[in-house]
Parts: sequence; C-alpha cells; structure tokens
Amino acid sequence: MRAFVEHRSGLLVLVVVSLAALYGVAYVTTPAPLPPPPSAPRKVPVESVTAVCPGAKGQRVGVYLPGTVNGETMADAKPFVTKGPAGLEAGYLTRVTKGAGRGLAGVRCTEPSAATWLVGPGPANADVRLHLTNADKTPALADVQVYAAEGPISGDAGTGLEIAPGEHREIDLRTLAPSADIMALSVTTVFGRVAVAARATLETGGVDWLPPAAPPATRVVVPGIPGGGGPRRLLVAAPGEGDATVRIRAVSEDAEFAMRGKESLDVPAGGVVALDVTTGIAGSASALVLTSSAPVVAGLVITGTGGRSDVAFTAGTPSLDLGSAVARNAAGSELLLTAVGGPGAVRVQVVAGEGAEQEPFDVEVAAGRTRAVRLKAKGDFAVVVTPVSGEVYGGRVVRERLRTGLLLTAQPLAPARMWTKLPPLTDTPRVVLP
Repeated sequence: MRAFVEHRSGLLVLVVVSLAALYGVAYVTTPAPLPPPPSAPRKVPVESVTAVCPGAKGQRVGVYLPGTVNGETMADAKPFVTKGPAGLEAGYLTRVTKGAGRGLAGVRCTEPSAATWLVGPGPANADVRLHLTNADKTPALADVQVYAAEGPISGDAGTGLEIAPGEHREIDLRTLAPSADIMALSVTTVFGRVAVAARATLETGGVDWLPPAAPPATRVVVPGIPGGGGPRRLLVAAPGEGDATVRIRAVSEDAEFAMRGKESLDVPAGGVVALDVTTGIAGSASALVLTSSAPVVAGLVITGTGGRSDVAFTAGTPSLDLGSAVARNAAGSELLLTAVGGPGAVRVQVVAGEGAEQEPFDVEVAAGRTRAVRLKAKGDFAVVVTPVSGEVYGGRVVRERLRTGLLLTAQPLAPARMWTKLPPLTDTPRVVLP
C-alpha cells in the first residue's frame, strides 16, 4: 500500500476513487425532485352537500338531485336543512298578491361558507332581515360588517355573534346600521359553519331575497338583468383600504357598449355608491361587466312596473364553467345568458316534477351578447345548465303579470355543487407560521 501511495499517480487515483464513491452515495440517497406546484386551481369533485334555507311554514321547497326533482313542505318556521350527495340543490318561491309583503320572492338554499357577501337596499329604506343558521352539532362564531355610503358603520355591534349548535338567528339590520340607505354586508365565520340569507322588503313596495355576491375582485360580472320597464340601480362597494375607479360596460341582446355618461364610477374606500343604469341598458336583457382598480363587490336592484311595484335583486357571480342548477322554478321562468370575451355555449336541461322528460338542448350565445331563453314545463321544475364552450354567465328570472303590477324575482346562476376548485398548494413551512 505504501508503494502504491508513494507512486506518482497512486495518490491521484485514490482521491478520484474516494470522490466518485461520495458522489455516488449522494446521488443514490438524494430524494427525487418535487414536481412544480400547479399554477391554477384544481377542479375536484364534491362529495357531500349541506343546504340551508330560512324557514317559511307551509312553503314547498324544491329539492333537486341529478336527474330528479322532488318537493318537501316545511311543517314549521324552522330553517329547512337538507343533506345529500354532490349536485344537491334546493330552494323555494313565495307568491303574495296583497298586503305589505306583496311580491314574488325566490331563495336558494345556501351551503355554510367561510365568508358571504350581500349587496342591496339598506335598513333606512327597507326592512332587511339577516338569517344566520348553524346546522352543525358544534358551536359557531360569526362577525357581521355593514358598509354604507359613508363607510363601515356597524362597528362592534355585529362582531362575536355566537350561534349555538342547531340554532337560527334572525337579525333586524336596523339594530346594526339604521342609517344605511344602500349597503354591502359581509358575514365572516370565525369558527364553526354558518349558512347566511337575507330578505329585504322595501318601504316603496316589493320583496325578495338578496343573492350572495361574488367576493371582492377587480373584475365582476353582474348577469341576469331582465328587459322591460322599471328602474335598474347598480350598487358597488369597495370594502378594502383603497379607493376604486370602476369602468362599466353593458352587454345587451344587441351590443356590448359603454353607457353614455355612465362609463365609470368612483367608489371611496369602505364605501358604497349607487348608479342609475335604467337608460343605459334601455330595457334590454343584459349584464354589466365591471373592471376596477381595487377589489369591489356589486349587485343590482331591479324594480318592476305597474301600480304596485315588485323588486328583485341580482349580484356579481362566477362564470358557468362549473355548471349551475336552480331547483325551484315556475311559469314565467327564463334564463338570461351572457357571453363575455368571445362566443359561448351551454346545455340546458329542464327536469320536471311531472310530465314527460325533456331532452336537453344547446344554447349558443354570440360574443358580447345576452340571450333570453324561455323555460317551459308543467308545475314546479328544476333547470340545469352545463358549460359547453366560452365564458358564459347567467341568471334565472321569473315574471308574472297582474293587473296591479308585475311580480318578479331574480337569481344569478351560482356554481353547481358537483365540482369545486382548490387553490394551488405549496409544500412550505410558511403555511403554519403566524
């Protein structure tokens, strides 16, 4: 060995062999490189659904499961809670032709969520009742914040609301923000699970449920605005810390355009601003596309015509790329579909509770246009909308003409509960750091 080391090339060979052995061991023991994290949310199937509706004694709730629609009558005024597999939808319609509560009102049974946004008239102009339901067997805690024209105004009155297991709380928003004439409202679940709904009865007449609005974003699409007479009022809130300059484009049955004199809207940080768009959309079925410098939430108040006016609400909503379904419809129902950015197409299936099964049909929507589709079936029925191509948004409207004035209700097409999108996940210790 000493002779080998003393040889001129022996030491060099020994060093090379040692280094090769070290690199070999390192190569074998090195873990395989992790694949790069996905750059976009993943579409994953929903396994189970819990849907909650505010109680209304004697009202019939439509319950849809893929391929079938049934009805259940509420025996009392307790919240209606139904659980089932993916695709479950539920909701009901109320019809009152006389008195202070005159109007057609529709509500979708909502699933518990971490945060819910609502936009509509404030307690100064309407009787607004917020419904919070804990359908689970564990306690929940929620914070309610009301934003008005002058900014956040509910203060600490809406924070730390405890909701016991199985409890339902109905809150008159006059107790939180009596001075707000227009509002955006957020309900944040601190822990537990809370389902949220709100019903507004206007002092000037009309009643409906406020649909959940898409969370604050710099691009918001408000679909499902029916044609015909009556005022149309856009409400936009900027709940963040920065002012928002919002550009507005209308997408009607005939054109996509910026409304003259209503091309943009300035919304102060924490405030809510109203814009009358009645003349801008000129009585055509339409949608509004908002592009903002800061995240905003938006909704729209639809007022009917006649001696006694009814009211309906729509709000910003995601596109139909996950599909959608409305469990309870009636005579006078129609879909309002809007294609943004290019042409689009969807497949529509009417699922009737009685009568022959209807064949699904495809609806093509031209780029930058809104299309109205009448729905026909006997009795109560569900409608299912499946994406085919393009970026399409939609709403469902029900109208009934009476001699005393038009009854109407609206509902933006929320994502179906068949699929959900999970955000990208990264293997990093930062996810557990404060």
